[in-house]
Amino acid sequence: MTDKLDKSSTGGAPPEDTPQVAKDSGFSGPPEAIKAIPVRHYGRWVSAVIVIALLALLVNAFANGDIQWNTVGDQLFNSTVIAGAGRTLLISVLSMVLGVVLGVVLAVMRLSKNPVTSTVAWLYIWFFRGTPVYVQLLMWFNLALIFPVLNLGPIYKDEMTDVMTPFMCALLGLGLNEAAYMAEICRAGLLAVDEGQTEASHALGMSHAKTLRRIVIPQAMRVIVPPTGNEFINMLKTSSLVYVVTYNELLRSTSVIGSSSFAVMELLFVASIWYLVMTSVFSVFQYYLERYYARGSSRSLPPTVFQKIRTNLLSIGRERRSS
Repeated sequence: MTDKLDKSSTGGAPPEDTPQVAKDSGFSGPPEAIKAIPVRHYGRWVSAVIVIALLALLVNAFANGDIQWNTVGDQLFNSTVIAGAGRTLLISVLSMVLGVVLGVVLAVMRLSKNPVTSTVAWLYIWFFRGTPVYVQLLMWFNLALIFPVLNLGPIYKDEMTDVMTPFMCALLGLGLNEAAYMAEICRAGLLAVDEGQTEASHALGMSHAKTLRRIVIPQAMRVIVPPTGNEFINMLKTSSLVYVVTYNELLRSTSVIGSSSFAVMELLFVASIWYLVMTSVFSVFQYYLERYYARGSSRSLPPTVFQKIRTNLLSIGRERRSS
């Protein structure tokens, strides 16, 4: 928005005929400097005051609520809570690895010219995206009702209740569900690569598998990495659903402690703090991973976190010196 000009104090910008008038009147001095008056944004001040007032009310409500804040600090590094956070991290990483690997396979199958493989991939994606992950976890947990015994012939045979441990139910429930979403993300990344790249690779004598591994996938990673990082952060939070299959992850650990010590809300705060810590760490990791794969498309890489901080500090220093 342009600033208003105080024409009354300065006489405004001289018209085109000013030099002639000045010449006629005998005035030969330099023109006066234009005084710019910033536009007043009263709405911004009002909205800022309202937001600050609401935040103050929220902070006051939490400060005066029936919450033992010292309990939050005492339980934050409880060994049971830390073990639960470690299991949350473990099941999230393993489920994500399973989801990414299976998602790449499903994406390739979906893009295949073979109608059988493409249809099977489509059915898989349709089923796992169409049913809630909570329901899928319960289905894995109760799989023994359909298959009492897992019989793989001479390779392996055991009772299904012994096979489907809480960890296995959580891994299959989260990993297979994630694979459906990763398949669509990978498919979008593969389709983003120009077909000319594949044609040129085949013209050079590369096989289809080698073209996919050496040419297409590295270029597709620039498109695949951002949503994959987002999916992993979402997985950290979705892993709390494995509570239903009695897997002792972070939320279950804090809930057990909270129920026994009558500090339910305090332990929920503890769980929230650990979830925030984990998602913050992996958000930074995602940023650097995106920066790495941006090398092939950007002329200048995005600044790192330390470079951003250094730039901001230098700009503040320059403003102070100039003022």
